[in-house]
Amino acid sequence: MNKWIKNYDPQEQEQTDAELDVLVEEVPGKQLVIYNDDVNTFDHVINSLVKVCKHEVIQAEQCTWIIHYNGKCAVKEGTYEFLKPQREALTERGIDAKIH
Repeated sequence: MNKWIKNYDPQEQEQTDAELDVLVEEVPGKQLVIYNDDVNTFDHVINSLVKVCKHEVIQAEQCTWIIHYNGKCAVKEGTYEFLKPQREALTERGIDAKIH
């Protein structure tokens, strides 16, 4: 018999899965939100999302349209420490970005 199959314990796996669920729930993520303005062009916001947030062009375009029509869009999720440099880079480019 294969040693991997022989050592598999479904109850242990269920317990591990439950522990992971609890761990995930205890670490709330932050969002990097960009707000609409009357200053920045679509191209500038799209290029900034590609360069700063490492979005694919299509993703950056979709976020830009959401910003335009809804007034804001969460463009990235993560810890505050992960998002802070991105927010700073976007604000240096004149884009209104905040971490929530």
